[in-house]
Amino acid sequence: MNDNTQDEEVLQHIEREVRMREGTCKLLAACSQREQALEASKSLLTCNARILALLSQLQRMRKVQILQSVGRRASEDLVPCTGKVALSDLRIPLMWKDSEYFKNKGELHRCAVFCLIQCGTQIHDTDLVMVDRTLTDICFEDTVIFSEVSPGFQLRVELYSSCVVEDFSPGAIGSWRVSRLGGSLGCSSGKKIRAAFESAAVCASISSGGDARPGSVPPPLSPDLLTLGPKYNLLAHTTLRIEHVREGFKTHDLSLSATEDSPFWLPLYGSMCCRLVAQPLCMIQPVISGQIKVKLEEDFNYSESVYGVLKRQTLLCYQSQEDLASEDNPMLVIPIRKDTLICMPESDPAHCQNIYINTERQGEDVTYVLTTHTPEDTQRWRMALCQHVYNMTTPSSPRKHTVVPDLSTDVQTLLSTYYKESY
Repeated sequence: MNDNTQDEEVLQHIEREVRMREGTCKLLAACSQREQALEASKSLLTCNARILALLSQLQRMRKVQILQSVGRRASEDLVPCTGKVALSDLRIPLMWKDSEYFKNKGELHRCAVFCLIQCGTQIHDTDLVMVDRTLTDICFEDTVIFSEVSPGFQLRVELYSSCVVEDFSPGAIGSWRVSRLGGSLGCSSGKKIRAAFESAAVCASISSGGDARPGSVPPPLSPDLLTLGPKYNLLAHTTLRIEHVREGFKTHDLSLSATEDSPFWLPLYGSMCCRLVAQPLCMIQPVISGQIKVKLEEDFNYSESVYGVLKRQTLLCYQSQEDLASEDNPMLVIPIRKDTLICMPESDPAHCQNIYINTERQGEDVTYVLTTHTPEDTQRWRMALCQHVYNMTTPSSPRKHTVVPDLSTDVQTLLSTYYKESY
């Protein structure tokens, strides 16, 4: 995908969010029910967060393009495979005073809360939950899945709260008129996106209590936005990384962003519980496949034409693609593990169509010679094999002469759970 296509896709995504934002603003201005206004205000905050994230991505892409235009190329080193990350069973315990919870005394303090969960430019919001002293935990039943996530992901969980006004009426929303961000999307898209960015930055600043997201400089606060519907404020947040991926239900610390005198405050313990799982794509789907020739290095007089499929920890060799489709057993299984060596002949590697795979099979070192039909196919298979070995490499005990960089311990631990499933 070229740079212009990537830019266009991000711009189209931003414009979609701008249109959604316009519709949400109109809906919010017309809300006559408290529940409707709370949901619409939540959608507006989520939409603004997505606009800011997409604009940040666009800025990073433009920076890379500028560096490439002056001759500074991006690194061509191998990078770990991406995967899916899922967060579920989110629970946030509450710590009410005895007089409030057991004796049911004092004014009933009610808040509408939800979580905004972000990983890169992917942002999800949970369902809205009404919280008062009758609850001991804030429970979100949503399962949030992020795709194409790198091992260095940062998954930010933000808890937002809005004090519920019992005597809600349409007049409580404020006399706000929907302002259009421009005409049609064509040539005016730049103005629309700029206007969306400015208002999104305002909302980010308001919601976080004045602490806008890194890299955003909010413009002067707009009176329209200040009076638009119920206001959600950041109550607490945390960031989860690959080291937090563990089996089962785990507890994580929360950073609190509000004090007891805030109207949207809730008595949090300062922790949250959830399940966080990750699934590397290289362990669940084929990496590369195609027609190749395979032979043992010791037997140069015999080679077998096969249909090869690189998947999990093996290169599976079938007599034909039809055998793969019929789920027949492969005729040959070549182990591809973390200590496997992928080599090219030193003489004229640009035109060579052989790849040497040195691996361990049944306790012995063996070398297979993989031959492709064209030099282009050779490069595809070589890169795919090197990338796959890289995804599995452990920091300890690297094999002699290996040129494949190591992964972190956390990535290796995560991948090892999938290795076991392949046996």
